Amino acid sequence: MSHSSPDHRTPTTPSGRSRLSIPGSGLAKGLAVTLRTMTKRTVTEQYPDAQPELPPRSRGVIGLFEENCTVCMLCARECPDWCIYIDSHKETVPAAAPGGRERSRNVLDRFAIDFSLCMYCGICIEVCPFDALFWSPEFEYAETDIRDLTHERDKLREWMWTVPAPPALDPGAEDPKELVAARKAADKLAVQQEAARTAETHADEQARAAEQPTRPMGDSRQQAEQSEEEGRE
Repeated sequence: MSHSSPDHRTPTTPSGRSRLSIPGSGLAKGLAVTLRTMTKRTVTEQYPDAQPELPPRSRGVIGLFEENCTVCMLCARECPDWCIYIDSHKETVPAAAPGGRERSRNVLDRFAIDFSLCMYCGICIEVCPFDALFWSPEFEYAETDIRDLTHERDKLREWMWTVPAPPALDPGAEDPKELVAARKAADKLAVQQEAARTAETHADEQARAAEQPTRPMGDSRQQAEQSEEEGRE
């Protein structure tokens, strides 16, 4: 009965050369790394005395820009953890012009996020069609009670002011669509205001011309004759 003998081949390098293991070589390499690290300058950040420099796209907390929220509920429906709680009611908006129709709109009553359930996936921010949610680099919101990690819209509003400004566009990039639309609206409004001022000025000139009294033809002839006589004298 034959038995397979263990493989006692000498370990080789990727190039095929034999690699001999020297006793204690691993320990020497480890000590070399330790010595190199000991000679380097320490870079320990003295938190909380010194605040860390976070990347601009850090995912700390979610800030709410309440003015842009239309209570469409899209963020709450798409949240995989169901950690967004929204309450609202409807209000009737009177017609803007006589004879117009009244409109109804949603009014936000509650917007809360339970950060004990949130996994910081960012889906709610991506799906918001009106740019009402933003990432904030704020991270100092630890609590001793897990129930205190559910933050209401007032706290989310405060975190909104810690959201960094968006990065600058490339020099050759097109302007955002919102900026282009705002410029067009501003230019249109300026043209309308200029036309209104021109029409008002024209109306004032016509009114002043109408208020000036017209002189009779006889008076003008007499004045002309008097000026001729004065010239002869």
